[in-house]
Amino acid sequence: MEIKWHGHACFEMISENGKVIVTDPYDESIGYPVPEVTADVVTVSHEHYDHNNVAAVKGEPEVVRGAGEHIIEGMRLYGVKTYHDTSRGAERGENTVFLFDVDEMRLCHLGDLGHVLEESQLRSIREKDIDVLFIPVGGVYTIDAKDANKVLEQLEPKIAVPMHFKTPPLRLNIKSEDKFLKGKKRVRRERKLSLRKGDLPEEPEIVVLDWRH
Repeated sequence: MEIKWHGHACFEMISENGKVIVTDPYDESIGYPVPEVTADVVTVSHEHYDHNNVAAVKGEPEVVRGAGEHIIEGMRLYGVKTYHDTSRGAERGENTVFLFDVDEMRLCHLGDLGHVLEESQLRSIREKDIDVLFIPVGGVYTIDAKDANKVLEQLEPKIAVPMHFKTPPLRLNIKSEDKFLKGKKRVRRERKLSLRKGDLPEEPEIVVLDWRH
């Protein structure tokens, strides 16, 4: 599997057999160039302009929203209802955490998670061990570095990939990844991530991807 980060919460996951999943595509107003991507599946964690620009994705992708099980192109996706804030959605609405079973690995995209996970949510997400976790760390609209670390302890992924943090082109006023990374020893930076189930690390690590390819 190959994983590319296009900035913010938008990832492109390409399976071994060439199926493509794109998460949370954004529009150009946030500052990043809209990526040229063609997909089989697009997931939308919530209906905000920096996460739901489905029209920008080429091809005829199946668009997945909301909680529950979805079987598409031979891949299992599962959505878990969470919230965009600490007030059970009263401030910014609901958010869907998506789980993907692809190439014998489980990936988890937290979307704009705004709180530490509740026990019932945690049980749904942790039905199987998580291999790769895409986790927001920039705060303001999502969990910040402190709560991201709590969620990391809750989910115990083999690889955590930070997202939704400040970079030079981003116009949104959120924090960088620095505070989240502070004190962590197993951190590496990559342009993209190539994975096979048998090559996953024995000890958890953080991989910071570059939005520029």
